[in-house]
Amino acid sequence: MIIETERLILRPFKESDAGDVLTYLAAPAVHCFYSMKLDSLEAAKDEMKKRGEDDLYLAIVLKESDKVIGEIFSHPEGTNPEDEVMDTFSPCWMLNLSYICKGYAYEAAHAYFDHLFNERGARRLYAYTEDTNLPSQHLCERLGMRREGLFMEFVSFINNPDGTPLYENTMQYAILKKEWEAQ
Repeated sequence: MIIETERLILRPFKESDAGDVLTYLAAPAVHCFYSMKLDSLEAAKDEMKKRGEDDLYLAIVLKESDKVIGEIFSHPEGTNPEDEVMDTFSPCWMLNLSYICKGYAYEAAHAYFDHLFNERGARRLYAYTEDTNLPSQHLCERLGMRREGLFMEFVSFINNPDGTPLYENTMQYAILKKEWEAQ
């Protein structure tokens, strides 16, 4: 699957993307991505192979240079474990810090959301973001998502200096297909 926008291509990962991905995953900027940290080019190449097998895990690529500047991904969910209809998705996005504040995240997420609603049968999309991640909150709001809740000390991705878990407050945003279409 390939999604094109004015400046970007969202496409499956290739092994040759490893160097670009390593530049932003050697030191993830947001705690929730620490589990994705990569320590070497070989580890990045292995990860690219895994990501290339998932058609909803896409590289965010600059059209003009074929440089990977980030990624966007999600997986379908049902509302109950027994559900056969998987119409809910929780998109996640991440950009190389050198490319933030240029509209790329909005451009990629908008195209990806449109794909999920119109091609994948999504009924509802939701996203989590730390209460300290104001750029991600702003992006959710620009995409038309509404804030549904604040989960206090919801999850821990890293430890405090004393070794105890650092629990983070997490916001949830969501948008329904009918809300997306009404925009």
